Amino acid sequence: MKKTKIAVGVVVALGVIWTGAAWFTGKQLEKNMGELVQNANAQLNTMAPESRLRLSYQDFNRGVFSSTARFVLQSSSQTEDNSIIKPGQSVVFNEKIDHGPFPLAQLKKFNLIPSMASVHTQLENTDAVKKLFEMTKGESIVKAETRIGYGGATASDIHLLPVDYNNAQTGERFASNGGTFKVDADDKGDKVSLNGELESVLLTAKNQYDMPVLFTANGLSLDANTHLSAEGMRIGDQHISLKKLTAAVNGEEAFTAEGLNGKSSFDSDKSLISGSIDYTLDALKVQKQNFGQAKLGIKLSQFDAKAMKAFSENYNQQVQALMNEPGISDNPERYQQRMSEIFSTNLPLLLKGDPVVNIAPLSWKNDKGESSFNLALHFKDPSGGNAQPQDIGQAVDNVLKTLDGKLTISMDMATELMTRVAMTEGYKEDDAKKLAEQQVKGLAAMGQMFKLTTQQDNNIVTRLQYASGQVTMNGDKLPLDQFLARYMLGGMMPQVQPAPQAPAQPQAQPNVPLQQP
Repeated sequence: MKKTKIAVGVVVALGVIWTGAAWFTGKQLEKNMGELVQNANAQLNTMAPESRLRLSYQDFNRGVFSSTARFVLQSSSQTEDNSIIKPGQSVVFNEKIDHGPFPLAQLKKFNLIPSMASVHTQLENTDAVKKLFEMTKGESIVKAETRIGYGGATASDIHLLPVDYNNAQTGERFASNGGTFKVDADDKGDKVSLNGELESVLLTAKNQYDMPVLFTANGLSLDANTHLSAEGMRIGDQHISLKKLTAAVNGEEAFTAEGLNGKSSFDSDKSLISGSIDYTLDALKVQKQNFGQAKLGIKLSQFDAKAMKAFSENYNQQVQALMNEPGISDNPERYQQRMSEIFSTNLPLLLKGDPVVNIAPLSWKNDKGESSFNLALHFKDPSGGNAQPQDIGQAVDNVLKTLDGKLTISMDMATELMTRVAMTEGYKEDDAKKLAEQQVKGLAAMGQMFKLTTQQDNNIVTRLQYASGQVTMNGDKLPLDQFLARYMLGGMMPQVQPAPQAPAQPQAQPNVPLQQP
């Protein structure tokens, strides 16, 4: 009997402790809700200042074991020029928060790790997302379960529901079998990992000729593991891949791309950021014609991390200010001009540290051969005490140390490519091949005539180098200003003579009577 009483007492004590801990957790969550929203808005402003979005929370109801709240995402603009959320509309996330130390939502999944809270999130049906609810027949298209640790770290499982939306009047259709994503982050949002998959997406619309166009994507996957450098720049590894992307017009295949992959990897050492970006395409078919495969490799090094952070902050702030200017969205030309000015003004920050950019290679390959382009650029910090440039040569020399580029076009590969292009235009294979041979030979002859290319081992080759104001073009050395005059400013092109003007007509004289002698 005593043992039974002790066991009951332990259970009661544990229940009291759990209840007290759960109540205390709910109170702490309510206390820190304002800071959480403030941090979220800071992240929104940093990552997407042009979005003009602002987050707030409403209706926080705290219970002993769980609480509820609504997070509201709205436009901070009062005009109609915001394309994401119109003024007066909102995207609302309904949250059900199970308190720790053992949130009920986690216990249901047999997760016994002590946690501050477990949050279930789903959309509320508002005007801004009404169409999404139509696609899912009244359900939230996204549902998320987030575990919040006592240290502040989060682990989220995000589920996208299958959808099949069909508008018989417009011919539009959107369908997907759903997907899953997992996002983990530490308490500061410093280390973030993401991985997820979307098996298939289908989209149908009509083009300008009122013909149905069907896009399908299969096997989309994302994988990222990133963190902030000491200077606040996000670095790490990221990978995105898509097994197949197709487009069909009026039931006829337009193109198919297979095996699209993109990878990036960046690191920081001694306040300098370096990394690489690689893209590959395994196969491209246009109207069932095999166009080949492609790859692009880019290497970046010696980028000053503090200067990159300053560039990012300045650029985002100035873009935000531009977006807030009245009427700017109604003047696309002025908008583009101002965006260019903002970029050029802040560009010197990116060149701090004398960064190096290498493209090695950009290539296209088919059954007959491979063509490639390689480029190495070593920039110069323009703030390094250089004199004010007096001409374009000095301006280039102030920002560029060296340039080395080489373009190699396989004539066999180019002939095969142009043959496929001609066949998509309706030519028979024999006629397409003859036309392609003429085009490639004409290109080679024209390039040599204007001293733009040379021919080596059945390849069309161009080599361009630059250093200290001197340009070497296919072995021909000349100063930069002469190079620009010859190749860029029309030095080799016949001068356009002004059209002859009609002789001036004599002006009518006033009708003055002649005086008699």
